[in-house]
This record gives sequence, structure tokens and C-alpha cells, in this order.
Amino acid sequence: MNISKVYIASDHAGYEAKMQTKNILESMGLSVVDLGTNSASISVDYPDFATLVASSIKSSDEFGVLICGSGIGISIAANRFSHIRCALSHNATVARLSREHNDANVLCFGARVVGSDVIKDMVEVFFATEFIGGRHQRRVEKLGACQCF
Repeated sequence: MNISKVYIASDHAGYEAKMQTKNILESMGLSVVDLGTNSASISVDYPDFATLVASSIKSSDEFGVLICGSGIGISIAANRFSHIRCALSHNATVARLSREHNDANVLCFGARVVGSDVIKDMVEVFFATEFIGGRHQRRVEKLGACQCF
């Protein structure tokens, strides 16, 4: 898979998981841009970080990772952008299918929902899996036709 950059961000609840994920991505040889937050001790708003990642992704070879407490709020915020297909994942199977079937360009998860082993598995499979196209292509095109921001 051709990946030029991975933008990563989290709110305060996802900070520790973000740092773990950043290390995994870097160990995979990927170029990672950390957009914050920079502390678990200061409460911040997850929509701000979803917007930073979504606004940074400009091409098909750029991806993102978003993390909040449950993953729900930050994924809702990211999916308001028409070029973003943010997949809230709870295991490696969902992460793989989100790439294969939905051409997801942002992996999302909840730091309070999954453990460190699951995070590692999801990140590795998400960034190693290609979109398979075929019958899924027309569905993904319909997602892109939704005009939001």
C-alpha cells in the first residue's frame, strides 16, 4: 500500500493510546504527523482533533488515526467530511474489512474500549490491507457523493 503520511490525533482520553499507536506506525516505517493533543491532563474537545486530521488529508496516499475515549464522538466528527471514510474499529477483523470493503482512510478506536494488544493488531492490519474494489467500488463512490463540508 502506498502511504505518504499518516496524521494522528486524539483527545485527552486517547493520549496514551495515541503515543502507542504513533510508535507502532513509526516502527512500520511510516511517516507520522502528530496533530495533538499533547497531554492526558488537560481536557480538550475531540471534534477539534477530528477536524485537524480530516483537513490535513489531501490525497489518496494520506491516511489518519483518531482516538478518543470510546471512538464514537471523534469518528462522527471526522465522517462529516466528504473525503473521509473513518472506520471505528474494535478489533483487527473490523479494521481489515474497513480497508478491504470501504477503502477507509482513517482508523479510529476508543482508548477506553480496546487494549494495547488489540491496538497493535488493528494498526498493523489496517495499514497493510488494500482496498479490493470490485462490487465495493460503487458503494465507496456513493459515500464520496455525500456532500458535507
